[in-house]
Amino acid sequence: MAVSSFSEAGRPGRGRRVILWRHGQTSWNVERRFQGTTDVELTETGVAQAHRAARLLVALKPDTIVASDLKRAANTAAELAALTGLDVTHDEALRETYAGVWQGLTHEEIISRHGDEYAAWKRGEPVRRGGGELETEVADRAAPVVLRNAEKLPEDGTLVVVSHGGTIRTTIGRLLGLDPRDWESLGGLSNCCWSVLGEGARGWRLLEHNAGTLPEPVLGDDD
Repeated sequence: MAVSSFSEAGRPGRGRRVILWRHGQTSWNVERRFQGTTDVELTETGVAQAHRAARLLVALKPDTIVASDLKRAANTAAELAALTGLDVTHDEALRETYAGVWQGLTHEEIISRHGDEYAAWKRGEPVRRGGGELETEVADRAAPVVLRNAEKLPEDGTLVVVSHGGTIRTTIGRLLGLDPRDWESLGGLSNCCWSVLGEGARGWRLLEHNAGTLPEPVLGDDD
């Protein structure tokens, strides 16, 4: 689902941008099993997804790549690093949400065993899923990593952050200044899709969400 386009991010002199890229497919994704901080490898399909996405993202001329140190994110980032020649900085603060006893359970098992907790989380209440982290705690560790690296970019530079669906959503919510109850409204990212934040006059703006192609610029009254 495209929220906007690269009209601001795709032209010179329009500020820094941050691409938040979710890792490729894993076997636990296919099984709808909650991964959290469990270190699950990419499937062959996941590697192919990462290779395809990297060939698109290289066209955006990234300056810096940072990634979660979990294998599914690190190996996804490696595909882009191979094309750009950039080094990848790995940071455990970009890991997925730790979810305690939920980790390893399927979606159906979570609802069956922890239905009230799941429902409260979906309502936007602060919930330690499985006894793990709050979403705000995930943002507390991940968003500063993004900001520190973005601050080091040149004026029109591009940062690629390779992370996980939940971590990316909470980080976007934090950087946009949204109330944590509203972070769920951003929706999830498909495997190896990305979202783009651009630097605007009033802070960070969401230019793309759950993108898997390179869109055309916006041309019109809202440009």
